[in-house]
Amino acid sequence: MLDVDVLRALANDKRLLVLDWLRDPEAHFPPQRDGDLVRDGVCSVFIADKLGVSQPTCGEHLKVLSRAGLVRSKKIKQWVFYQRDEERIAEVKRLLGGGW
Repeated sequence: MLDVDVLRALANDKRLLVLDWLRDPEAHFPPQRDGDLVRDGVCSVFIADKLGVSQPTCGEHLKVLSRAGLVRSKKIKQWVFYQRDEERIAEVKRLLGGGW
C-alpha cells in the first residue's frame, strides 16, 4: 500500500538524490573506515557532507526515508549507516506504475 510517508519521502529533491546515490554507493562515496559501503551502507556523515547540509538536517531526511521504508539503517560503533531497501522500492515502483 502506498501511504503518505512514501509520498512525503519522494516529494523532496534531496531525498531523491540520497536514494539515487545509495543505488551505487561505491560510485558516490569514499571508502569508509568502519562499515562496507555495499554490505553495511553509507555513514550518515558522508551523506550529510555530499548533500551539503548539517548532520541534523540530513538526519531528518534519512528519518523520513526510513519511516517510508525506503532505506534501512545499521549502527556500527557510534555511526549509523544507510542503504536502500530494494524490495520496498520495487513495491513502491509497482504501486506508482513507473520507474525511477
